[in-house]
Amino acid sequence: MAAQEIASGESKDLRLTARVMVSALAVGHVGFHWILQSFVVVVPEIQQTFGLNGVGVGGIQAVRELTSGLITLPGGVVVGMLRKWWAWLLAICVGASGLGSLLMGVSPVYPLLLFGVAVVSVSHSLWHLPAAASISHHFASRRGSMLSFHGVGGSVGDVAGPLITGVLLLVMGWRGILSIYAVGPIFMAFIAVWVFKGIGGVRGEDVNTTGLTERLAMTKNLVKNPLLRGLTIVRGLRSMALAAIVTLLALYLGNDLDLGVLNRGFHISLLIAVGLLAKPIAGTVSDKLGRKQVLVPGLVWSCAIALLMVAFDDGVSLTVTIVLLGMFLYPDQPILTAALFDVLDREEATIGLGVASFASFLMAAVSPLIAGAIYEISGFQAGLYYVSGLFALAALVLAMLPLAKWEEDQLM
Repeated sequence: MAAQEIASGESKDLRLTARVMVSALAVGHVGFHWILQSFVVVVPEIQQTFGLNGVGVGGIQAVRELTSGLITLPGGVVVGMLRKWWAWLLAICVGASGLGSLLMGVSPVYPLLLFGVAVVSVSHSLWHLPAAASISHHFASRRGSMLSFHGVGGSVGDVAGPLITGVLLLVMGWRGILSIYAVGPIFMAFIAVWVFKGIGGVRGEDVNTTGLTERLAMTKNLVKNPLLRGLTIVRGLRSMALAAIVTLLALYLGNDLDLGVLNRGFHISLLIAVGLLAKPIAGTVSDKLGRKQVLVPGLVWSCAIALLMVAFDDGVSLTVTIVLLGMFLYPDQPILTAALFDVLDREEATIGLGVASFASFLMAAVSPLIAGAIYEISGFQAGLYYVSGLFALAALVLAMLPLAKWEEDQLM
């Protein structure tokens, strides 16, 4: 289960060291989240352009979650077989995200906009399979912290993207912004082919993997694993809560509070900015104390703050509650991924992550539609009760999972 970790001094190829590999993956991660989170800021403008209601806005988020989920199950099976070509796969994913952003920017009709969202979402999901699996294998003893540092790249994109998008909306339209954002990822794709060379295997290791028949049988067995099922349910509930709160905030800030584009971008960035510091800290603590010891209190915290936001939903009090909610809203994701890899062998890594991501994305796909409908019928506060309930249920399920045995093995 535990792989041989590569220390920076043991490999002749600097590209396989923690400093280079994790940093490069984090930079690539920035691009995906920059595009996806910037898109949230321009939702009110897109809503006006295409004449959408709350359910139509939720449909955009639903397409994002649905397409992300549908690709992860077959992707998890196939990606592991392509380990020798992971550098090319990562490069293609980065470039495709730029093309997706361009499609969104030039879309004259709503369906083409949804297709652009789908392209970015699919490339993002495929990126995570080899990226997370390679980090997990190369740095097994620091799995939580290294995956969290990779996640920091996503958080940087989540923070900087909305802020800069909010500023750009003052001087140009949303179409031009999304079109410009296509340039960076396409350029990075060419660099990624070289930077990620050899990422699928370590020095002196045979990167040949099991065949398709064996991997399909492995997938069937993993689906029956009760522990993997439990972690998948937790991931799904957590993803449902995240998709719902992002949808609700986009509608609430733009419609109810009528905030300007710059102020709107600031608040959405603020939700994620706290995670820049909290994410690596939480990941490191989980390596030392165990995944459950960090995740359960964090999910309970998110539940409590979502309830607190019902009362403190305006002015400075809203800003403060957004900061408090962001303390664990994003740092939990890499720890959940680390918990999955803790109980998977190397050949199972991409399959297990694909199975869990497939199920959790499908669960999350319906959540924006539910949140949008609740918002239209009962308002923002009612949607927060829905979000808090999801966090509470996730904490309860995780608390009952027998992770102690695997955590003890990892901490020895």
